[in-house]
Amino acid sequence: MTDSGNQPAATGTARRGRPNAPFLNVALILDTAMAIIERDGPDALTFRRLGTELGADHSSVLRRFGSKDDLLLALAARLMEEALEGFVPEPDWRQTLASLARRTRAACRAHPGVAVLVAARTSRRAAEFQGADIVIGALLEAGLRGREAASYYRALVDAALALSTYEASVSLLDEQAREGDHQAWQREYLAASPKKYPHLASVAHHLADIDAEDQFETTIGLFIDAIEVRARRARDRDDA
Repeated sequence: MTDSGNQPAATGTARRGRPNAPFLNVALILDTAMAIIERDGPDALTFRRLGTELGADHSSVLRRFGSKDDLLLALAARLMEEALEGFVPEPDWRQTLASLARRTRAACRAHPGVAVLVAARTSRRAAEFQGADIVIGALLEAGLRGREAASYYRALVDAALALSTYEASVSLLDEQAREGDHQAWQREYLAASPKKYPHLASVAHHLADIDAEDQFETTIGLFIDAIEVRARRARDRDDA
């Protein structure tokens, strides 16, 4: 699932039982890096730790990735590869954008530690270009053109990633903190003074019912509605 092809595993080992460098393909390194992050947190990811986990000298990993930043960009691409795996654009541009946003969320939920670490990065790899082409194609189908299409592409992708990464960061909180925040909607918000916060009080009893699924679907729906309105205005300008 990486941009670089997987290399077949071999049976030989280097001195002291460590694999020779050719046996460490990119996919194996990325799998191991993701496992370290999800198990022990983003700070645990180092080349030495990778070497230890892989049973190889860390210099072998460095020969595949020249720096930690290169490794992080590859992990960002891996998230997008997972989101795009098997994806086929829908017949309707709205459905295409919503489906791809949901897939992005699913990839971030599957790897929350990785998502928090790399979702803000621009990977500059094939998977990212493929995703961009799909989204921009849907925006062009909607009727946007030029700078507007480019601007909405950036905004929509950033919104989907921001929502997904926020949800991922919540999942990484310890259970007590996460439960405390959840209960706040049922306790502190319901207890807020109607006299002091009349607008809040009018909907406070609904707030506890709104979960991450609601927030994601509502936000993406608002974005897609806005795209449709802007595209209609663009078509009206063209017709005029």
